[in-house]
Amino acid sequence: MSIFDTAALALAADTVTGKLSHMDALSAALAVPSAPTFSTPIIVERGVPERPPRVAPGKVPRRSPHTVAGRAALLHAIAHIEYSAIDLALDHALRFAGLPTGYYVDWLGVAVEEAHHFRLLRGHLQTLGHDYGDFPVHDSLWAMAMKTVHDPLARMALVPRLLEARGLDATPPIQKKLAEVGDTAAAELLDIILRDEEGHVGLGDKWFRHFCAQRGLAPEPTFRALIADHGAPWPQAPMNERARLAAGFSPAELADLTAAAADR
Repeated sequence: MSIFDTAALALAADTVTGKLSHMDALSAALAVPSAPTFSTPIIVERGVPERPPRVAPGKVPRRSPHTVAGRAALLHAIAHIEYSAIDLALDHALRFAGLPTGYYVDWLGVAVEEAHHFRLLRGHLQTLGHDYGDFPVHDSLWAMAMKTVHDPLARMALVPRLLEARGLDATPPIQKKLAEVGDTAAAELLDIILRDEEGHVGLGDKWFRHFCAQRGLAPEPTFRALIADHGAPWPQAPMNERARLAAGFSPAELADLTAAAADR
């Protein structure tokens, strides 16, 4: 079975246990030196577990982190982002054929890291008396992925570089709230995730710029045009400038994005 066959099984898995089992197999396969490449897209219907229930983004209840149930709901939402990110990274690799080997190595590796993040968060969630599936979630990340199935440039721009980059901004304030209520273990888990997600957004930036260079496009104006063309949410201030700069954004671009958000 090829690395891509294993990745396809992971994407199609419709149980948490099944997905994590296939991700373990993918991790083992990636540990063997190889040069993954393929010429025909592998389009797999994403497997969705029976729980958690899916609702519209505005219907996900917000709860105070000052209660155990509220902290559990918050961490469940982050765990769902990480679970979705497994599927996003797998789909990045499977949907777009004929790209450089490094592209596939990068995104299959990201999928493995996202599975690790999910396990960390799920484990902490279980210490709070809950598990993944206990709270409603929304699927706006996957919805944007489906809007960009036609073009890896748009996919890199609007999923890792736009939507996943919002996690870089949101994580430090969440860590502060968790520390304030005494859940330092959760705050420390988010340190690990923030460090890795900075790299994941950086890969989105790297491959977005690569595809722009291939097409003779200026990356930063192209990014803003894609946001507008797809009706995607603009980045909101305050941004985590340190993390975004480390992930490949320029100071001028951050200033332009902040100004554009203020006008909306």
